[in-house]
Amino acid sequence: MAIKFQYNKTALQSLDKQLKIRQRALPTLQNKEAALRIEVKKAKDEAEKLENKLEQKINAYQKVMEIWEEFEQSLVKVKDVKLSAKKIAGVNTPILDDVEFEIKDFSLFNNPVWFLDGIDVVKQLAKIAIEREVFIRKMELLDYARKKTTQKVNLYEKVQIPGFEDAIRKIKRFLEDEENLSKASQKIVKARIEKQQTQEVA
Repeated sequence: MAIKFQYNKTALQSLDKQLKIRQRALPTLQNKEAALRIEVKKAKDEAEKLENKLEQKINAYQKVMEIWEEFEQSLVKVKDVKLSAKKIAGVNTPILDDVEFEIKDFSLFNNPVWFLDGIDVVKQLAKIAIEREVFIRKMELLDYARKKTTQKVNLYEKVQIPGFEDAIRKIKRFLEDEENLSKASQKIVKARIEKQQTQEVA
């Protein structure tokens, strides 16, 4: 990214101000990036833990799969998923507060006794699956913010800060050269005037 500038003191001050803003912001951005990276890993680990827990529970119930075929799937329905938000490193992330279920009326006399336990099992599995989805979403949001922050860190670190430093160096060099030329020309003018004056006196 080429930084546009003019060779004058106003441009020098403006670039210097912008450089300082970026130099001050960079450590904060780097800390944010590190914090987000840690949080992404935590959310990913939690989602994987819940995935394993879900698989273990499903596998445990596989042994009694024949009984499950009798279970009426429409008995349990997710009515509502209550979420709240928590800010992590400036990013709003979801938190699962509660899962509300709707249980369809059924006859305890006309169905097996274990149906009540079956309802609890389905609720447990659904809650784990929903919680896993919430952590996956949390991980996605944090990872997106981390990528954006990494881009900004790279932009500041590798492009803008070196670009501003280079532009400032060029302007300073130009102004120094201009000053030296001005001094040199003043000396020449002064020498000419003195020479003229000595010739006039003679």
